Amino acid sequence: MVTIGIFVTYNIMTQKIISKDFVIRFAGEGGQGLVTSADAAARAASRSGYYCQTFSTFPSQIMGGPASSQVRISTTPVLSSGDFVDVLVVLNQYAFDNHIQDLNQENGVCIYNAQDCVPSGEGNYFGIDADKLAKESGNTRAANMVILGAVAKLIDFKLESIESFIKDRFTRGRPGDEEIIKSNIIALSSGAKIAEKSGFNVGSLAPSKPPKHDQIMITGNTALSLGATSAGLDSYYGYPISPATTVLVWMEQNLVQKDKFVFQVSSEIEAINNVIGAGFSGKKAMTATAGPGLSLMSEGLGLAWMAEIPCVVVDVQRGGPATGLPTKSEQSDLFACMFPAHGDVRLPILAPGTVEECFIIGGLALNWAERYQGPVIVMSEFSLAERSENIKKPNLSNVIDERRNSKSGDNGFKRYQSLGKNGELSAMPIPGNQAAYVANGSEHDEIGDTTHLPKHHIRLTERRFGKLSLLNDAHFEIENTTSEIAIMPWGSSKGVAREAYDKLISDNLNIGWIYSICLNPLPKEVLKELRLKKMVIVPELNYQGQWSSIMRMDGINAVSITQYTGLPFKPSELAEKIREKIKQTMEV
Repeated sequence: MVTIGIFVTYNIMTQKIISKDFVIRFAGEGGQGLVTSADAAARAASRSGYYCQTFSTFPSQIMGGPASSQVRISTTPVLSSGDFVDVLVVLNQYAFDNHIQDLNQENGVCIYNAQDCVPSGEGNYFGIDADKLAKESGNTRAANMVILGAVAKLIDFKLESIESFIKDRFTRGRPGDEEIIKSNIIALSSGAKIAEKSGFNVGSLAPSKPPKHDQIMITGNTALSLGATSAGLDSYYGYPISPATTVLVWMEQNLVQKDKFVFQVSSEIEAINNVIGAGFSGKKAMTATAGPGLSLMSEGLGLAWMAEIPCVVVDVQRGGPATGLPTKSEQSDLFACMFPAHGDVRLPILAPGTVEECFIIGGLALNWAERYQGPVIVMSEFSLAERSENIKKPNLSNVIDERRNSKSGDNGFKRYQSLGKNGELSAMPIPGNQAAYVANGSEHDEIGDTTHLPKHHIRLTERRFGKLSLLNDAHFEIENTTSEIAIMPWGSSKGVAREAYDKLISDNLNIGWIYSICLNPLPKEVLKELRLKKMVIVPELNYQGQWSSIMRMDGINAVSITQYTGLPFKPSELAEKIREKIKQTMEV
């Protein structure tokens, strides 16, 4: 053991490793700047040409409670939050005790808060009194920069890149900006010096390989909101609920143009009724909620399906049921989203697997609602909604603003007539114009008048399900079709499943890959391929194996690998579980 100044080190490392990938985690309590630290590291790295992805977990309270935030920095696109942590920063004893097991045992290093933590056992640890060093820099709020300096030194990341980020971040045209910049750079440097004296080095981050296209750092919820507004969103109604609140906040700040409308309602019931009303009146309308709010919207969604009113509901999933886990990630709302109401209902489901797909789906959902004249559900998740990721800068001018066929006719217009021979859907008139009709929640005839005659219920049930065939332009992926076994993830499990799949392929395991951003209706090509497989393995974050259950309803031999911890899969663990599932099948 070697004691140096105010910190202690063990097992001094001498061999430097060149790595294409590092995971850095900051753990402590909510309100200690953990998310800010991870975000700053991600933004500084992305400016230097690296690919980054953040992941945070924190309690459902305003301040305090165990929390952590991490960033994965790589020379190649980041697919998941990774397996192990290369640099662990812990700000208290609880964080050390509960996160140290995730530290990379080969060459990982833990930085601990010397004022509030006493590491147990021996390992690659050293302490920093960040608050003291921040005070010496002239800025008591610069403790995070002290830590970032130490982290940067451990992975040989250029301090100049973080200094550039600091200058841009705090150049705001305000008095005192220069002093703030200076003190933060001093704090950054002091942290780096402490790390250098410790003798530790996790390795050197390989030189970046910046993409040729422009990139932006953006969260999933922001990307989804941007996609929706780019596709012509007119009205947004929202009630604050984790983890969907940031969509409402973004809309309040950005959906401010002429003839646009944003309103914070008093309940989720009011939200769904408002989007139905806006959709009926000819507006592209959307709301975002989480599981508890979706439960309250079930009756309204049934009305929108029955009366055929375009609207979009975004369900940013969290752990459930009831209040459940408001700030944890889960994929357990699929049954509730696809079959939200009583009676024969099966709604269109779009589920993004990446931040970039959040942007794509934000616009596609609105266009689908207009095209098939009905409600569309977008299923996001906490981990996807809150994480930051650098993606290709979208060209907003390329986003299509698709509008319903609202061609008017005479009063008594048969809006609910059967689909045409080629699946054509009758026009949906806008109130106040010609071609009046009744948007009826009771079963109805062609013009919307209530009827209980069996022929109309049969005809309109077939119309409501038949028009789903109009939704046929969703992105999908199919690879290695010769294999009898395929993996099909959905939602945020896409990235970690892809990382596991690539590992299995590199190990010469013959397995196929199938993925679709649309779970209902599945693209014809995807459905055909799934039905050919001996087994389809579905990694999903719920207890019941909900997606595989639905696929079995459709004649697909699907089985799930489930996890319900509130946290995402780890790539290496998932790869091993897939391997074991295949082995079990071969033995039968």
